Amino acid sequence: MDAKLLEILVCPLCKSPLLYRKAAQELVCKADRLAFQIVDDIPVMLADEARKLSPEEVETLK
Repeated sequence: MDAKLLEILVCPLCKSPLLYRKAAQELVCKADRLAFQIVDDIPVMLADEARKLSPEEVETLK
C-alpha cells in the first residue's frame, strides 16, 4: 500500500483517518467500526462492502 495514498485516504462515511492493518490487508475506521478490504493494493472504499467490527475488536486496535 502506497504511503502517500494512506496519508490522504479517509473514511467515506465520516471522513475520519483510517488505520492501516497490513497483515489483514484492510483499512479500519474506528469511529464507524468498519474495515475496508484492500484488493491488489486497491482499497475498496464502499460502505456496503465494508466488514463491521465488534466493539471488542475496535478496542484491540492501536
